[in-house]
This record gives sequence, C-alpha cells and structure tokens, in this order.
Amino acid sequence: MIQLNIHEAKTHLSQYLDRLLGGEVILLCRRNVPIAEIRAVAPKRTEPRPIGLARGQIDLPAGFFDALPEDILEAFQGRSA
Repeated sequence: MIQLNIHEAKTHLSQYLDRLLGGEVILLCRRNVPIAEIRAVAPKRTEPRPIGLARGQIDLPAGFFDALPEDILEAFQGRSA
C-alpha cells in the first residue's frame, strides 16, 4: 500500500497510476492521518455473464413463484397498519 499526503498526491499522481493498475492501493492522508483509499476500477466485463452456474445446486420450493398474499403486498407498498 502506498501512503501519500494530499500535496504529494496532487503533485505526483500521474506517476502512481501504473502502480494502481498493477493492483496497489494508495492510502490518501491529510497530515499523515488516513482519510481515503484510491484503487483501480475493475475492468469492464467484455463478455456476457454466464447463466446457470448453480444449476442443480439450489432447490426452490414448489410455490416459490406463486403470488404473494395480499397483506404482504400491502406491507411492501406501505399500506399496512
């Protein structure tokens, strides 16, 4: 983890970008007191997310997709007492 005070980060941030992309984290400090972390954003997925990876591992009850009772629906909508 890289620890930088605000002034150093503002002055030299471009020099730390490659290290961020390499997986390091910057701990941003104000007068040596940590206030934030800066880390690289995860790369955007380029292929669709696979579907059905847990097929056969989960058992849903027979009534799982049945309509909810009216009192529960009203509670979700904020109409119950």
